[in-house]
Amino acid sequence: MRILGIDPGLAIVGYSILDTDKDDIILSASGSIQTDKNKSDSKRLLEIELDLQTIIDKYKPEVAAIEKLFYFRNQKTVIPVAEARGIILAVLERNNIPIFEYTPIEVKQIITGYGRATKDEVAKIVEMSVKYNKLPKLDDTLDSIAIALCYLRNNLRNA
Repeated sequence: MRILGIDPGLAIVGYSILDTDKDDIILSASGSIQTDKNKSDSKRLLEIELDLQTIIDKYKPEVAAIEKLFYFRNQKTVIPVAEARGIILAVLERNNIPIFEYTPIEVKQIITGYGRATKDEVAKIVEMSVKYNKLPKLDDTLDSIAIALCYLRNNLRNA
């Protein structure tokens, strides 16, 4: 199975591709879509749409796991993130990719067993769970791996 993990944002969209078989979870690809803050929001959203379509065309994921907005401390960024998320959901839907959404607390709970786990604790579990050549340094990309891993663990638990 091939899972596309997505951590949405307007400035940075983290993404990862996890491949699974019976025994292994392999990080096949990861990266980020980074938009130019000097461009208009509409141009940035279009860039996210086009880049995500390129990723989907290249990797052909079977399902997508994406972070769900549920609360935002910074009210200035909630609307742009929601707009980016809307574009991402539309691209996934247009490509008939099943979408699974998880809040940050759900991701932490499913990955570590504790909904208030730190980023370091989540990263440690990701490191132990996924085979990789090199783990990404960017938090958004690492979060996308955790979101994809969350989908896998949640579905294994519910299978």
